[in-house]
Amino acid sequence: MSRIHTAALAASAAIALIVGGWAFFAPRSFYDSFPGILGTWISTDGAFNEHLIRDVGAFYLGLGVASVAGLVWRSPVVFRILGLAWTTFGALHLGYHVTHLGHQGVADDIAAITSLTFALVLGVLLLIPGRDQGRADAATGADAAGRAPHARGSGPAASAPPSGRIAAPTTEVTR
Repeated sequence: MSRIHTAALAASAAIALIVGGWAFFAPRSFYDSFPGILGTWISTDGAFNEHLIRDVGAFYLGLGVASVAGLVWRSPVVFRILGLAWTTFGALHLGYHVTHLGHQGVADDIAAITSLTFALVLGVLLLIPGRDQGRADAATGADAAGRAPHARGSGPAASAPPSGRIAAPTTEVTR
């Protein structure tokens, strides 16, 4: 995977673990002061709800742990799955905030939309095939998940489960 994919996933993991850890382990502090030096974005949008704040923290922590796992088990399939998860979350999260502006100051609205757009872009970057991956797919005929085309005949390559790895071609000897 490219450096851009690795950087996008590392940044996503960091965001998730910081936001998730803060929300889950210190929900009142998160409610009262998130995002910290940029302002207070949560408390201006309704009453404190510990259950909801901890659920948000747990969700972010889950995405963060999955992202760290993606950094350990690097593969085009893992990066794209995480890209789908982060992009879906990022688009829905940004969509909510774009349609609910005005309960805080203009500077806070701009900062919130900017940070949420940045998080969404990180997810989208994970969906883009790497240059090397695109060339390998074209050269081998592999599909978007990195799987080789089905081999004719029998043998391990013909029946191997899709693992994200490109299988070596097999040939049959007939007599």
